[in-house]
Amino acid sequence: MTPSRPTYTHLLPSASGSSSDEPLYLAVGKLRRPHGVRGEIRMEVLTDFPERLQPGVTVYVGPRRLPLRIRSVRWQNNFMLLTFEDYADRDRVGQLRNMLVTVPAESLPPLDEGEFYYHQILGLRVITDEGEDLGTVTEIMETGANDVFVVTDAAGREVLLPDIEEVVLKIDPEAGLMRVHLLPGLR
Repeated sequence: MTPSRPTYTHLLPSASGSSSDEPLYLAVGKLRRPHGVRGEIRMEVLTDFPERLQPGVTVYVGPRRLPLRIRSVRWQNNFMLLTFEDYADRDRVGQLRNMLVTVPAESLPPLDEGEFYYHQILGLRVITDEGEDLGTVTEIMETGANDVFVVTDAAGREVLLPDIEEVVLKIDPEAGLMRVHLLPGLR
């Protein structure tokens, strides 16, 4: 059975540089400003799985990946309001402002066949169906109709490839490859 078109969950690699033997952490949110005086802080949600951020879950905050256990969660408009254990007042939680909230990649839920996380796509080598090496996927742009993969070659030239069936033939994160067909005008 052929899987449906790939979908990508919006989990972005954390900004910290990681070596190949260091675990991969993915950003699930960005802390904004404190809310009220009892230790709540607003978080901009960057994940398609916000329901996994529940009381008792440990997340890692900031460039040093400070482990913090979530004490409470509630929604306010498009923001999640969080409190963390040992952060009971506005001043203390305010020190976390503008920091990324991350989780280890291995803690993510498995996806259906043909679905991928962003971090599985970024860095893939892109080869045409004629064997031409176009470079690597350096960015995924979200547009209204479909995502667009930004592929950059060794000289820094970019090719924009729409994520449509006619262009993206196969995505194989295990092999580190994406096979594509270049339609006229894509170069």
